[in-house]
Amino acid sequence: MDLSNLQPAAGSKHSDNFRRGRGHGSGNGKTAGKGHKGQKARSGAPRPGFEGGQMPLYRRIPKRGFKCINSKTIVGINLSALEVFENDTVVSVETLIDKGIVKNPRDGVKILGDGALTKKLTVQANAFSAGAKEKIEALGGKAEVI
Repeated sequence: MDLSNLQPAAGSKHSDNFRRGRGHGSGNGKTAGKGHKGQKARSGAPRPGFEGGQMPLYRRIPKRGFKCINSKTIVGINLSALEVFENDTVVSVETLIDKGIVKNPRDGVKILGDGALTKKLTVQANAFSAGAKEKIEALGGKAEVI
């Protein structure tokens, strides 16, 4: 059994290629499956979402604000969180996830300058604040933008 052999169960699918409104003998004559009278029996039935003149749901619900589709969610990490690493370690997004400092990196990780750093580290992140870059390089470390 593979995808090329799949087919619907016997009797579950009806053919849609019969002609409607061609007399009683066809099984679909007279009203041609549209029932008796009413708006849906006639041509020009209303569009989807039409509620018979009542204010439709999509217009009743309030619409507020603006959601920019190009915005990015950046996760901020303070320098004090990097104290858990040993001296001369390469700190990347993957190592931050392994240590549990970052749970979900989303669109990127930015290192912020809050707190003190006492170890020489090579930090690889998507962005750095000016203060964080300064503190990392003051100890002989590197701040690499990936």
